[in-house]
Amino acid sequence: KYLGAGSLAKLNRWTRVTGFYSGDRAILGCGASTSYNQIRLFGNRGSGAGFSGEDGSESSGSGGDESGGDGGTPYNSPQMTALTPMLVPEVFPNVPLIAVSRNPVFPRFIKIIEVKNKGLMDLLRRKVRLAQPYAGVFLKKDDANETDVVESLDAIYNTGTFVQIHEMQDLGDKLRMIVMGHRRIRITKQMEVEPDEPASAPKRKERKEPVILAETMEEKVQEADLTVEALPLPSSDILMVEVDNVVHQQFEVSEEVKALTAEIVKTIRDIIALNPLYRESVLQMMQAGQRVVDNPIYLSDMGAALTGAESHELQDVLEETNVEEKIKLTHRKYLLQEQLKIIKKELGLEKEDKDAIEEKFRERLKERTVPQHIMDVINEELNKLGLLDNHSSEFNVTRNYLDWLTSMPWGTNSEENLELKRAKEVLEEDHYGMDDVKKRILEFIAVSQLRGSTQGKILCFYGPPGVGKTSIARSIARALNREYFRFSVGGMTDVAEIKGHRYEALISCCSFKWGHLLGWTCFVDKIGRGYQGDPSSALLELLDPEQNFNFLDHYLDVPVDLSKVLFICTANVTDTIPEPLRDRMEMINVSGYVAQEKLAIAEKYLVPQLRTQCGLTEDTTNISPEALNLLIRQYCRESGVRNLQKQVEKVFRKVAFRIVSGEETAVQVTPDNLQDYVGKPIFTVDRMYDVTPPGVVMGLAWTAMGGTTLFIETSLRRPRDTGGKDKDGPRDGSLEVTGQLGDVMKESSKIASTFARTFLMKQQPDNDFFSGAHLHLHVPEGATPKDGPSAGCTIVTALLSLATNTPVRENVAMTGEVSLTGKILPVGGIKEKTIAAKRAGVTCMILPAENKKDFSDLPEFITEGLEVHFVDHYSKMYPIVFPQQ
Repeated sequence: KYLGAGSLAKLNRWTRVTGFYSGDRAILGCGASTSYNQIRLFGNRGSGAGFSGEDGSESSGSGGDESGGDGGTPYNSPQMTALTPMLVPEVFPNVPLIAVSRNPVFPRFIKIIEVKNKGLMDLLRRKVRLAQPYAGVFLKKDDANETDVVESLDAIYNTGTFVQIHEMQDLGDKLRMIVMGHRRIRITKQMEVEPDEPASAPKRKERKEPVILAETMEEKVQEADLTVEALPLPSSDILMVEVDNVVHQQFEVSEEVKALTAEIVKTIRDIIALNPLYRESVLQMMQAGQRVVDNPIYLSDMGAALTGAESHELQDVLEETNVEEKIKLTHRKYLLQEQLKIIKKELGLEKEDKDAIEEKFRERLKERTVPQHIMDVINEELNKLGLLDNHSSEFNVTRNYLDWLTSMPWGTNSEENLELKRAKEVLEEDHYGMDDVKKRILEFIAVSQLRGSTQGKILCFYGPPGVGKTSIARSIARALNREYFRFSVGGMTDVAEIKGHRYEALISCCSFKWGHLLGWTCFVDKIGRGYQGDPSSALLELLDPEQNFNFLDHYLDVPVDLSKVLFICTANVTDTIPEPLRDRMEMINVSGYVAQEKLAIAEKYLVPQLRTQCGLTEDTTNISPEALNLLIRQYCRESGVRNLQKQVEKVFRKVAFRIVSGEETAVQVTPDNLQDYVGKPIFTVDRMYDVTPPGVVMGLAWTAMGGTTLFIETSLRRPRDTGGKDKDGPRDGSLEVTGQLGDVMKESSKIASTFARTFLMKQQPDNDFFSGAHLHLHVPEGATPKDGPSAGCTIVTALLSLATNTPVRENVAMTGEVSLTGKILPVGGIKEKTIAAKRAGVTCMILPAENKKDFSDLPEFITEGLEVHFVDHYSKMYPIVFPQQ
């Protein structure tokens, strides 16, 4: 590819190693920072190839020291030779021949050429050392020929370009050169390459005596190696040619030449607009020295070099000597294309680009009801588009803006389904359970029926992973017959992703569609915050029913009505959702599933879907309910069913492999062969203690994955000291807690310890266990962080069990926060904790009295078989856990 004249100053990666200064023949040191910024590439003298320095004086290049290293030294590492600008001779008949393909070098243009032929590389190195950095570049007739030299002059065009080598990088196996064309030349004949002389010829020594000379020659003959070696045959490659300068015919600047010149300038301007890579090069060429526009010859060369014509067409321009013919040849193709465009336009076969674009935009708006204030903006932008040039950057910005404006669904709404029966069927068809969510959607439909119009709401489903929050949103859209648009705000740190960007073609994710739409916002509890703003604050406007009827996207810059959109947000936890944002959403808890629910989901949904996805049928593969129950109990204890889905899919994959490999034709998965498909069980025991010793009590905890049982262990660190003062501290004793507990849980343990001392003194005044006792409280599974106040009553019970040396009632579990006076305060996660208790085989549960309303909402199959006690003070809990007391 061609480089503009100004591009030499920017090739900073070409490090200059040595160079000539023709005045005192000094050599520039390695790493010299001389640049071409002070070199004017287009002089005013001669053929226009001269160079002038910063002060306007011209330096002569008659000779100089070696700049490429010693002649006898091999090129072991890449070397760069940077040559001082010199006055290019008007006549230089003998030049090395460099054959190029596809694109010839035009005068005043710069090109990077790589040479790999060894003979040509040695010749060019020698010419550079001799301060003759000139060559002839000729185009090969065969574009597929990639060689640097030719064996016959018939393989290249007769007319080429006389170039000067500005910089040469020696890479050992190839030379990389920056050359600049100066004038046209024509080959007259082929020449032989002169043999290379040693770089440093030895000085002529004084004549020795004949006797001494004879003895020396005799010694050399004896020491010489007389082995016959095969010499390489002389190469037939043409390396040197004799050339003449091509003289252009005289011409007069007629009106036709002026008109063609103006058209070429216009064409070049269009090319620059289409390909900005040429802009800087052409501008540098226009400004350097003589005005290129005033010389039709150089202007024609520029026009040809910037086009993507075929190689033979470019060569025709290079060979043309008649100026008028050259200009016509360059511009003929462009004129024909313009005429063809006008003819098509008159025949109605083609329209102007602007007309076609405007018609496309107006066609989009025909069947839409666009508000008047938005239509005014569209008309204004269309008028602006008609006045802009097609190749200007503002044209593309305006077109993109109109493309978005006309793509918006103005006035279009989907036909919403307001039939309760149909919506209920769809919701039941896709999901098992989730009664709270289904009731809320049916209530939404009922209100819409009574009002006669739909309204927008903001719902937030929160719960552990894998319980169906995402899939239920998709089912709701199907039940309401609404389109749904999903956008995730998890990890979002830029406000522009919600409200758009004012000056760039970045539209917010919220403005793509609206009307009767279901907006599905995922991971609202994982919004990030960066230096670009706070996205959660930007969501306030979007999710506020009082504001989103006039939502303004920064890019569209027109108000959008989002008041009829039903927004559904999903989250795992609510603690990380900002309070103002949570206040604008209706929170609906989607809790985990018990074993019976998981079994029903697996049999009704997971097994049929996954069996079909794995290419199996019910006749060849089946999983028994007992195997599914075992899989749920020993492999998939989490609240959701995502892991259960993975395990069932794993079973079907292994079954498919056995059937395809011919091991079996039909497989029945039972509890006996389940391990062959899913491996060893992950959970082998339901609880840590079958029989709890004194000082150990089972508690209940809530996690993001669901509920779990939590054992509290207490023990004496050493025997009690009942007399005097303890060696390590006061007689009151101490309490050490372990198990990676959080600050809240540590405080809860201190409160429980204080209350246990007070309670024990009232129940058993003679028991002075806590006086001087050094206790250790541990919560197992120490690698898991634990925090929260709900283990308060459990810690009190464990301490009292240790102090009285009495085990608690079997199969009892409890949860509740305890105050310093013994009141039992309410806690959360009752459903998850109840599910965990039932899974662990608990028969008696103790809950805070204020959590009775939460327990009453649980389905009967969860609470069945449980003895539940609701207490508001620990004094009521004590006789339940210690009935023998």
